[in-house]
Amino acid sequence: MFSPGFAQIGRLLDGETVARQSGVEVGDVIVAVNGSGFRRFASEFDEKEVTNLSKDSHIPNDNIVLHLGRGEAYDALLMKIKTIKTAGSPPLVLSLERYAWDAKVNSWPRFLAAREGDVPAAMKLLQDHENWKTQNLPMDLTRDGLQEVLRLKAVAEIDVGEMKNLPPAVYVNFTKLQAMNGMSFDDVCKVFVIFTELMLARSKDPRNPKICQFIDMTDVSVSGGVQVELLRKIYEIFEPNYPETLSKLVMYPVSTMLATTIRTLLKFVNETTQKKFIITSDLPEVCKEMGWDLEEVESCGGVTQFMHKHEELGADMILE
Repeated sequence: MFSPGFAQIGRLLDGETVARQSGVEVGDVIVAVNGSGFRRFASEFDEKEVTNLSKDSHIPNDNIVLHLGRGEAYDALLMKIKTIKTAGSPPLVLSLERYAWDAKVNSWPRFLAAREGDVPAAMKLLQDHENWKTQNLPMDLTRDGLQEVLRLKAVAEIDVGEMKNLPPAVYVNFTKLQAMNGMSFDDVCKVFVIFTELMLARSKDPRNPKICQFIDMTDVSVSGGVQVELLRKIYEIFEPNYPETLSKLVMYPVSTMLATTIRTLLKFVNETTQKKFIITSDLPEVCKEMGWDLEEVESCGGVTQFMHKHEELGADMILE
């Protein structure tokens, strides 16, 4: 609906292809062929707001908007490409535009899926998200409470699943959160959002960005409290603003009794999201789901130590 072109790069072939050598990435949108525009609608950005990634090889295009049906326009695009390739001269030049994971081009399908195809409801959800971004981003890193969460590594990142094509995980240490004096849920949520934003921005496919969430429940008991209100607040931020980005949420280690309590307390979470929850005391299951090496986790001395070893983000945000 919001894509400016009729074709988007779905995948790149293996090897040193021309596309890879030219810096093409998954998600890039074709908007012109040899200077002839193939746009669904005019660009909403001024030329001064756009970064030229092709540098000297860039050629201007006429930005023509085609008023054709989607199928007709796509066929015309393919025919143009085939004709130029067959002729051999001049060489084929594709003009592409790149949009971030949270640009409407890439985010709209997620918001639509979150509202089960209900376009008006999805539009409202997207507009509410845009308003939320304006009000809350960027975050103020100088807040004392936010800095305390970062220093304690109560919220951090674990990213070791790249080789298995698994998403990174936002790590939450509940024991450290419980130990914080005067903990502000707002500060914890802000740090959670910061990590979520940074990690989703690194997704290889901006059309389908994913993260996991890992909640370290070591030494957390029923009597000690599971900070349900904090989980509720995080959920109330995450669900409407990052729809369809959660791969799975793992809570570990959790006894059978505590797991039953937690599932009861988390009834406010929608059914679709609940299906992504893994609440367990089984470390092998955790490692399988998260793409971690069980022997390495055990050799580190546990999940917390494993997190410190593979922490990707956080230190550079701590202000001395």
